[in-house]
Amino acid sequence: MKSTKFDFESVIDRKNTNSVKWDLFDDDMPMWVADMDFKVAPAIQDAIKKRSNHPVYGYTIVPDELFESYIDWWDRRYDFKMHREDMAYAIGVMPSISSMIRCLTDVGDEILIQTPVYHVFFWVIEENDRKVLENELIYENGQYKIDFDDLDEKLSRVKMMILCNPHNPIGKIWSREELDKIEELCRKHGVVLISDEIHCDLTNPGTKYNPCNPSDNVITCLSPSKSFNIAGFQSSIVHTKNKELLDKIKSQMHIDNSDSCNVFATSAVIAAYKESEDWLEELKEVLFENKQIVKEFLANELPVIKLIECEATYLLWLDCSALNTHSKVLSEFLRQNQGLFLSAGVDFGQCGDNFLRMNIACPEKLLKDGLNRLKAGIIALNNINQF
Repeated sequence: MKSTKFDFESVIDRKNTNSVKWDLFDDDMPMWVADMDFKVAPAIQDAIKKRSNHPVYGYTIVPDELFESYIDWWDRRYDFKMHREDMAYAIGVMPSISSMIRCLTDVGDEILIQTPVYHVFFWVIEENDRKVLENELIYENGQYKIDFDDLDEKLSRVKMMILCNPHNPIGKIWSREELDKIEELCRKHGVVLISDEIHCDLTNPGTKYNPCNPSDNVITCLSPSKSFNIAGFQSSIVHTKNKELLDKIKSQMHIDNSDSCNVFATSAVIAAYKESEDWLEELKEVLFENKQIVKEFLANELPVIKLIECEATYLLWLDCSALNTHSKVLSEFLRQNQGLFLSAGVDFGQCGDNFLRMNIACPEKLLKDGLNRLKAGIIALNNINQF
């Protein structure tokens, strides 16, 4: 499938736009941080232009229409029922999780995560003076599964678990059965389950993710920022059926000043959910094509690296264990030798040290450039290691 209605092929120069991805470092080909190098949906850009035409950009309230757009989207696409009174606005998923850690756990508490997992989970736990407790995923024959015996034992030691659903970086969609088992074990041990579902829309075509059930001990974090490439507007919601938990979270987010609304965020979110679904569906086709390009390239040109099957997200998890090189060393070598920046797997937990994470949400031209740099870098590394 080639893009027909929307432009996913143009290479956009993002240099000198204060882009974290392109301006924070000097790498020629940054394929690390999770944003996309595609134009946003036209409806979103039009909505921002319309709002910008009004000459006052003052403090902004969050209108009911924004919450209604979330409610309709999750009901229609995922049969996930939400009500306005069960939702709270936040400037982002990670700021809201940080607030939840502060109001629902105590200094020194352990918080459980399933590694390898999004590296900011480590930061937000440790920077709030809590401790990380890892339930390492089992990696066998190129696939990951949950160690439920280990999970059961470790949940007895914590008040909170943070789940990544779908999972970043391994790209796995947790099954209904797996989610039900996680929720059952959390209830058994009286653990609050926070489910970060920010990548939920970015599944392979024809595939849907499974949301966590809206149980009393479950808090779901949602945002259009990844799906529609609008992370810069800093907008998300928290959802839980537990009024006591929600009241504590809203109070803490207010203290943390993480519940205010960007003047353009409302326009962007509403335009995304109400007018940009066809753009998202085409994006998913493009991302799936990119995954196939990577799969074929590695199989034909670089078989020493194995691609982990990716069901969701635009982040690919590359098994580099055959290179026998620590991921930090490998990542830095690729940057120095080829100007290619891939995330070191060890950032996602020690069990990720044989891996690299690659962001493939870019036009095909950039993707192929990145793959060629990867191949050239691995050849250069092997030539050095021969001496």
